[in-house]
Amino acid sequence: MDILSVLASELGIKASQVSSAVELLDAGNTVPFISRYRKEATGHLSDEVLRKLEERLNALRALEARKEDVKRLLAEQGNLNPELEAALAKAQTLAEIEDIYRPYRPKRRTRASMAKEKGLQPLAEFLLARGKAQVEAEAQKYVSEEKGVADVQAALQGAMDILAEQVSDDADVRRWIRDVSERKAMIVTKAKTEEDSVYRLYYDYSEPVGKIPSHRILAINRGESEGILSVRLAMEEEEILTWLHNRYIKGAASPCDAYLTEMLADSYSRLIAPSIATELRNAATERGEERAIEVFGQNLKGLLMTPPVKGKIVMGFDPAYRTGCKIAVVDSKGDVLDTAVVYPTVPHNKTIEARRVLSGLIKKHGVEVISIGNGTASKESEIFVADMIRDLGLKVSYIVVSEAGASVYSASELGTKEFPQFDVSLRSAVSIARRLQDPMAELVKIEPKAIGVGQYQHDLNPKHLDAALGGVVESCVSSVGVDINTASPALLSHIAGINSKTAQNICDYRSENGLFRSRKEIKKVKGIGEKAFVQCSGFLRVPESAELLDNTAVHPESYAAAKALLKELGLTEKQILKDASCLNDALGNRKPGELAEKLEIGKATLLDILSELQKPGRDIRDELPQPILKSEVMDISQLKAGMELVGTVRNVADFGAFVDIGVHQDGLVHISKLSRKFIKKASDAVSVGEILTVRVIDVDVQKKRISLERVFDK
Repeated sequence: MDILSVLASELGIKASQVSSAVELLDAGNTVPFISRYRKEATGHLSDEVLRKLEERLNALRALEARKEDVKRLLAEQGNLNPELEAALAKAQTLAEIEDIYRPYRPKRRTRASMAKEKGLQPLAEFLLARGKAQVEAEAQKYVSEEKGVADVQAALQGAMDILAEQVSDDADVRRWIRDVSERKAMIVTKAKTEEDSVYRLYYDYSEPVGKIPSHRILAINRGESEGILSVRLAMEEEEILTWLHNRYIKGAASPCDAYLTEMLADSYSRLIAPSIATELRNAATERGEERAIEVFGQNLKGLLMTPPVKGKIVMGFDPAYRTGCKIAVVDSKGDVLDTAVVYPTVPHNKTIEARRVLSGLIKKHGVEVISIGNGTASKESEIFVADMIRDLGLKVSYIVVSEAGASVYSASELGTKEFPQFDVSLRSAVSIARRLQDPMAELVKIEPKAIGVGQYQHDLNPKHLDAALGGVVESCVSSVGVDINTASPALLSHIAGINSKTAQNICDYRSENGLFRSRKEIKKVKGIGEKAFVQCSGFLRVPESAELLDNTAVHPESYAAAKALLKELGLTEKQILKDASCLNDALGNRKPGELAEKLEIGKATLLDILSELQKPGRDIRDELPQPILKSEVMDISQLKAGMELVGTVRNVADFGAFVDIGVHQDGLVHISKLSRKFIKKASDAVSVGEILTVRVIDVDVQKKRISLERVFDK
């Protein structure tokens, strides 16, 4: 198999792009580094495409390795021949390889193997050859008390068992049945209970297994595992048996035909159908998991890239009932200024005392925003905060943020190490405040699958999920860049080329030697050799450096080119720092391609350098719509059909997007209401963190369901 050609075809890119990308990956380069700093080599392959390429490359190499392993096993058995070698060479999937090896695979004792031990193989061959002699008379020859063949019927049954296994092991047979079943088999579900449940849609349901969407197959799997649904695969049995009959029973009639017909039915129902059904269910589940992981990754990216609310003193408000609401005030850098516990909710209802404590903290520390977690007692806490702001005339806004994973962080070793003086609940309040100030810096401290922006994450392959989400986090952190003098070990560990141990070494170095003063100084950290420095340096920012470029995404390998560019334009770094707009004036009508050629660098590299010099030290998240801050609260009962509201996308599934419109219960915008044009999945139209204008279609207060549609600019 030509792996490079397969990758080019599957990904829809040029063979030269694949070749360059594979060469760079094999040399130990990370995906973020290749995507950002090797654009000329890969033809501008995106981070997403590169990750798919890397994953598929590993899968195809594993496939080739399995082919070689099977060839070795066949050779050791003395069964390898040119025909089998050619079949293996043509195999495109693991299933095809295993089909080829299936007849030669060592088996546990089966009905067929026991029949062979009794000497019934010749009788099986007689049946398959459709011998003209009387079958019973032929079978009588194999009756033997010594061999355990009691009578003619036992002999014939043993021979049919041998043939049934032989048919089921035929690679061509399995391929044909698999193909027709993939196209026509239906997954059928029935209820095992009369009680209502979230699986009611599937109480009497069927759909082609090859076309079932990911969220439905995963829902069906969960309903089955919970004992609520029975699930089976309805195959094209009549068509398949007709095909088998035509393959093995053709020409003039034979006394053997009735036995062959019985054998084929047994082979299919006992050996082939269960195996193929399992394969198809597994394939559908695998597709469902892949898509669920992809959606999870897209949602996680949207959440991580949520714009930070910078320069604000924030009060983190972790709602609760009996144990009280935990409060933490943090300054604009995230350092904790004060903490408290108040009891404004049931069963205590100490609202007056809670107002006194919180208003005192707000005035004492100059709190500008209250960040409220969206967990238990969130609605009551939001009403309390909104009423307090209104009644006391406080110049404060509030926002409800997702607190998913906050409790995980609070009880973690990292949370304990960061705030040993606080109990678990107060650490949650700090996390809720900080995730408003810098969502990425705070969320990277939490295991991605605990953040809660995916579906069925507990049903997914943990290894695949962790790898995919880890890649998303690495890409997001690298694209934003990290201030090496303020970043936590958790944040630094997600930079390309840096692992958790090296991240801690960076923080230890910072503690022992003070702030980093240049990118070059990073090489002094234990574990940062030349190779690691090349991978990570472009993603690390050093604002305290005297070198302007150290606080940009310009890679050190391009410093000479950047300085040559400034010289060519008659500018200095001081001029850029004072007013970056002078760069555009100096460029005038000069063409980037000609300028890049003169500087002997690629055009893509030149454009990246220009972009960084125009906004040195920028945060790309600042260009996205800011989170919506509020001072009043709404209730679901106030919603009416036709109302237009502005909301934030909290989660995206293939069938639609869940939007926070400020009533505690997220509303659903179905995929059919998300775009003016037809889309196959909701993520083609929106992403987590996006701000939308929506219109209320319907409200079910009792079931707490809100149906919305997107409002488009006219």
